[in-house]
Amino acid sequence: MEDVLQIGGVDLRRLARAVGTPLLVYDEEALRKRMDQYAAAFRHPQLETQTVYAGKAFLCGAMVRLVDEAGWWLDVVSGGELACALRSGMPPRRILFHGNNKTPAELAAALDAGVGAVVVDNLPECRRLASLARQLCKPAAALLRVNPGVEAHTHQYIVTAHLDSKFGISMARREELYAALAELGASDYLTFLGFHAHIGSQITDPAAFAAEIQQLAILSQEAEQRGYQVPVWDLGGGFAARYTQEDNPPPVEEICRAILDACAGQKAERSLSLKRVLIEPGRSVVGEAGTTVYTVGWLKSTPAREYLFVDGGMADNIRPALYQAQYRCTPVERPTAPPARTYTVAGKCCESGDILIQEAPLPAMKTGELLAVHTTGAYCYSMASNYNGLGRPPVVFARGGKARLVLRREEPEDLLRLECEEGISL
Repeated sequence: MEDVLQIGGVDLRRLARAVGTPLLVYDEEALRKRMDQYAAAFRHPQLETQTVYAGKAFLCGAMVRLVDEAGWWLDVVSGGELACALRSGMPPRRILFHGNNKTPAELAAALDAGVGAVVVDNLPECRRLASLARQLCKPAAALLRVNPGVEAHTHQYIVTAHLDSKFGISMARREELYAALAELGASDYLTFLGFHAHIGSQITDPAAFAAEIQQLAILSQEAEQRGYQVPVWDLGGGFAARYTQEDNPPPVEEICRAILDACAGQKAERSLSLKRVLIEPGRSVVGEAGTTVYTVGWLKSTPAREYLFVDGGMADNIRPALYQAQYRCTPVERPTAPPARTYTVAGKCCESGDILIQEAPLPAMKTGELLAVHTTGAYCYSMASNYNGLGRPPVVFARGGKARLVLRREEPEDLLRLECEEGISL
């Protein structure tokens, strides 16, 4: 049998010939299995549960339809993501609308669509949502995002619950928090469901979630003593994916069990009215299922390193430049060949920081060969840009030996479509 890398039973060379490189390929069966795994593991005899896919990790019509088919809810964070979800057939009642600075137009769109809940991030947004709901005569459910002050051990750019975070109302600011609850409670159109919190990304220690749950329990007990029922906790996401051999994320079953046992324990200990618990996996659903395929360009030696240039880079994967994310890579046509050299895999963008992998042990590579960078399914396409006039790569879903193009490559004419040739008078 030929030693060639395949995804979903599809030869990556064939896909590269069909649509070119860079190319992002998802193992569709892996996506489906991971969602089924979460749905099966996130169940508890004393609590209602719901898995919610964090669409910011990767979103397109094909992904929305997989999420819907799996019976999950969907978390969106902008009017654009909401439009994608609605156009792709996601039932509005199974959509959560997030964001720390939703525009009036986005809030109105959420109300008009009838989303399952708006996750309100701050006191001014509570007031704006209440006002819009009254003006439009549109009822809505709301979760209030709070900042529990629990810091997951991760990169500073993706920690979201320290005291200075831009997200949510700090639990240290009780006066502001209860003013937000009063605002929601005073509205004839808004229904307060409960609290939302999110403590970071790429979390590998279940104890971080236990600390988050304890803080939510303390707040919920206090709120209920003031007359507010708190039937729902949305614990956010942050579940880790395996990027390198050193990464060791806990099994889905283990982390779900730890979360639900902690919730049930706090409910019993504090006699809470908690009925339903939500989680929002994103990265851990799509991350490992995605692989980016590049074509090797020129190779260059300097006194300190050997460069291997690829035909993509920070335009299709900003994460290494943004927060030093690490990846591993494999030659497509010699995936089991032993390493002979250590390359610095660099992109083609005009930035010295356009480095995808600092040290990649590989066999001796040649111009024109294909290179697969693994675990690129989360936050690569969704954070892609047109820097240097580069188009975003095509996306393919592969399953059972068959492949389907779900997003075509952005071509130069796509990048020019917003040009106003003669200018528009304003």
